[in-house]
Amino acid sequence: MSLTLDEIEAAKARLPLAFKAPLSLRIKRGALWVGFIGLFCYCLWAFDFNPARIWNGLDRLGTVLGFMFPPHIWDNWPEFSEILKGLGETLSIAFMGTLLGAIIGYPLSFLGAKNINRFTFLRQAARRGFDVIRAFETLILALIFIRAFGLGPLAGILAIAVSEIGTFAKMFSEATENTSEKPVEGVKASGGSRIQQIRFAIAPQVNPVILSFLLYQFESNVRSGTILGIVGAGGIGFLLSDRISAYKWDEAWSIIFLIIAMVYVIDHLSGLIRQRITGKFEGAK
Repeated sequence: MSLTLDEIEAAKARLPLAFKAPLSLRIKRGALWVGFIGLFCYCLWAFDFNPARIWNGLDRLGTVLGFMFPPHIWDNWPEFSEILKGLGETLSIAFMGTLLGAIIGYPLSFLGAKNINRFTFLRQAARRGFDVIRAFETLILALIFIRAFGLGPLAGILAIAVSEIGTFAKMFSEATENTSEKPVEGVKASGGSRIQQIRFAIAPQVNPVILSFLLYQFESNVRSGTILGIVGAGGIGFLLSDRISAYKWDEAWSIIFLIIAMVYVIDHLSGLIRQRITGKFEGAK
């Protein structure tokens, strides 16, 4: 039996307390809102947030933006080739770091997947290991590797690779756990070994997710590679930091524009690849 809106409104009018949350729940909600507002106000006070400071900052920001326009246009090949080399270096750092992280993270992900690794202690130890790796920010890892290996792209590649090992291992293991057991049972009933069950039943289900996530992380690492260059890990970020330090704001804006264009192109191409890969695997089902 379904009630009409008029009947529901009439019931609310007769028994208003029956349609209200319990007192304890309302107190909890109120306490949460008070705590949230209090934390927000404290952050404003602690970080010296005030209208005068914001206004002065916007005024200085306008001055900086004024220096950026019109953007610089390189009129000779040696200078422009240096910028293109920096962009290519950033792209290479992101590609190599993502690839190395995936190569190492993929087999490690099986240790954290419940339907692959039946040993609870080993599985939980692997998962906590993934969390430890992911706890280190890529920028911190870059600073560590710069101290160990010196300035240059190698430090950036290693920083992205180590960070991605933890990320890929965790995400791949979760994707593996979410696969269906029916294909596994089919391969097992046919006499397939455990390796064959993984190869022919689990891998085809999880591969589209893995490939899609790889492409997404590659896009993200291109942006991360720019930041790593600022601290000395090679790439276009070093050139951008150099131009900002020298107050060459017009050149800095041109470099930023090229970075945006590169990220947009990569995002568009990876989106097309993801669609093609997803369609291929869906058509194979």
